[in-house]
Amino acid sequence: MRPFVSVVIPTYNRPYPLAELLEALSRQTYRHFEVIIVNDGGIPVHDVVALYPELDVRLIDRRDNEGHVAARNIGVKAARGEYIMLCDDDDLVLPCHLERMVTALRDADFAYADAEIVQYRTENDRRIPSARFLFAYEYDLEAMRTFSTYVPSGSVYRKALHDNIGDFDPSVHHYWDWDFFLRAAAACRVTRVAAATVLYAFSPDGDNVSRHMNDKRRQYLRRLCEKHGLGDLPMKNFWLLLDEPEVAKRRAKSEVIWDGKPVVSRFWMQKKQDGVDKRFWGLL
Repeated sequence: MRPFVSVVIPTYNRPYPLAELLEALSRQTYRHFEVIIVNDGGIPVHDVVALYPELDVRLIDRRDNEGHVAARNIGVKAARGEYIMLCDDDDLVLPCHLERMVTALRDADFAYADAEIVQYRTENDRRIPSARFLFAYEYDLEAMRTFSTYVPSGSVYRKALHDNIGDFDPSVHHYWDWDFFLRAAAACRVTRVAAATVLYAFSPDGDNVSRHMNDKRRQYLRRLCEKHGLGDLPMKNFWLLLDEPEVAKRRAKSEVIWDGKPVVSRFWMQKKQDGVDKRFWGLL
């Protein structure tokens, strides 16, 4: 029997990237899955969801913005699947992704894929890829206690894992994924899939990363270090860390599949058509 997968997506005020992700999910070769979207107090996304009737989507609207970690916990609790797939609302997965991950879980409990880190420019609400680089590193648990090379988007694991290790931890906030990975790796069989089937949106100036390492972020890192006995880890620029010898020597070969083309969503196409119609009737 094919395992049923619950794709858990927290979202907050990013309807266009969310629509691209739903478009990417609609193209998956593995079809036995549901999508749980937790709208964490953001603008309504019902019109986005409605454009993908072939997907089994459950939309959970939260009145207040409680944070992305809490939203993930809500999504996992609502999941009906034997497996959970995590995904941020601005990341994408290639059509073969879910099928490869489910295959990898025949001999493991937790699978994560390599990624291409993608920078975008936005034109008329459409994201256009402007730069990309491969993010692929050997799975080395001890080394990942110093610098995590786990990309949470697209990772798939057995839902029963939460019965063992508990929920995602909001107290470490920015480092929830690192914390989750370390707890999971200590409790179950982990495998890395050496194919870049995840497109991870990243901007040094944008939503993903702050250039200013503020006190809050330092506080979260201290909590993570205390929780896992990691010592006193320094806060360093992500791009500089990738060039450090201990990280660079872990770089690995990976299958690169993406053709570099942007994902065009039905939501964007509809909005574009609405604009054309309004111009035609003199409403714009």
